[in-house]
Amino acid sequence: MSGGFVRAGKPADAARIAEIYNEGIEDRGATFETDPRTAEQILLWFEQGYPVRVAGEGERVMAYAAGFPYRARDCYEGVREFSVYVAREARGLGFGKEALADLIAVAKQRGWWKLLSRVFPENAASRKLCASLGFREVGIYEKHGRLDGVWRDVVIVEKLLL
Repeated sequence: MSGGFVRAGKPADAARIAEIYNEGIEDRGATFETDPRTAEQILLWFEQGYPVRVAGEGERVMAYAAGFPYRARDCYEGVREFSVYVAREARGLGFGKEALADLIAVAKQRGWWKLLSRVFPENAASRKLCASLGFREVGIYEKHGRLDGVWRDVVIVEKLLL
């Protein structure tokens, strides 16, 4: 990722973030979501104060990582669920790792104690990325959801930030 950037996402990035997320939806390898996202839907992340970190090259965002509330109960206030997506054209180039590493730093600054996510077992790239940043695989939720009518398992990953 020579000559790249990592920074806080901003509302002006919403269309590009939606574009990247929609590639992930189309590929059917990273999310149970099937409906494309709009820039307006992504703008809600900013309005709700969710941390969004982006990495890219030149002026172009190539990846993002975002943290979302895990559960509404007070006892989970410091736990966040994260997502990380990389544009097809930039996969394997380190942008996802840069964005997620930056999200981890922000999470620590905010006093959060854990980041977690669920990854499809066959998504080797995401599992490798998470492992490279110290996430551990906790276990597998079997038949966690259906995607295009097929039951899919997910691997639970977590990173303690304390």
